[in-house]
Amino acid sequence: MNRKLINFISAFFYTLTGLACASLVIIVAIILGNIVVNGISHVTWEFLSTAPKAGMAEGGIFPAIFGTAFLVLLMTIAVVPLGVSTAIYLQIYAPAKSRWVHAVRMAIQNLAGVPSIVFGLFGLGFFIEFMGKGIDKIFLGGELYMGQPAIIWASLTLALLTLPTVVVSTEEALRVIPKAHREVAFSLGATRWQMVRYVILPQAVGGILTGTILAVSRGAGEVAPILFTGAAYYLPYLPTRLNHQFMELGYHVYVMATQSPDVDATLPILYATVLVLLTLTFTLNFTAIIIRSKVRRKLKIGK
Repeated sequence: MNRKLINFISAFFYTLTGLACASLVIIVAIILGNIVVNGISHVTWEFLSTAPKAGMAEGGIFPAIFGTAFLVLLMTIAVVPLGVSTAIYLQIYAPAKSRWVHAVRMAIQNLAGVPSIVFGLFGLGFFIEFMGKGIDKIFLGGELYMGQPAIIWASLTLALLTLPTVVVSTEEALRVIPKAHREVAFSLGATRWQMVRYVILPQAVGGILTGTILAVSRGAGEVAPILFTGAAYYLPYLPTRLNHQFMELGYHVYVMATQSPDVDATLPILYATVLVLLTLTFTLNFTAIIIRSKVRRKLKIGK
């Protein structure tokens, strides 16, 4: 093939892919710019620190901010140990050609493709109707305490939703660690658990935190899974127990956008709430990124 033609094709695809990336950045910038321009003037200290009032056209969104942060924290506590343990089992402990491993990986792939609303219905049926009411029946004589929508059930539902993300990210991090590191640990007399704890996990912490970041990003913005499992539209108080319902920023935005009797009055609050939700999500992500960077830096210094 002619050298000039090859150079032309290479330049064409280089320009095409560059334009695609630029278009993506421009679209995101337009969306964020629209939200910032329409919402920044309504983000005041009173808006961030007070509870909403009846009608939702007045007051603030502090219960929704607290509920979102608490929900994501509980979800992270539930999903990270389970996801990391699953990935370690699949990569370290399980036989490579085991049918059980194949079945688990198939289950994770299918779990990643399930619509989020299905997770909400599953959370309602399994966590609330089965587990919650079962706990009430066994330990409380049937008194309603755990068998109702609550933040603990919503967080566990989101943990199942984000589980494939953590498992896949951790598996990828474990897969790139050279096998020679494991063999050296075994040759020095380390047990398999000692090898995992002192050799594998320190090197895979970057991938684990990457999965955590992706899980937080998705969990903070999901609405469908918490519709039936704990979120409430108007609760002017904070959830202080695991069996309490809670306000959540994503659900708050959804209800205000679809069921508000006065759209014009709530539109500024809607933009401001979206801006706060994005800021909270970015803050959680940046926190995890900073922690990941510090851990990686310490590992490099240790080497």
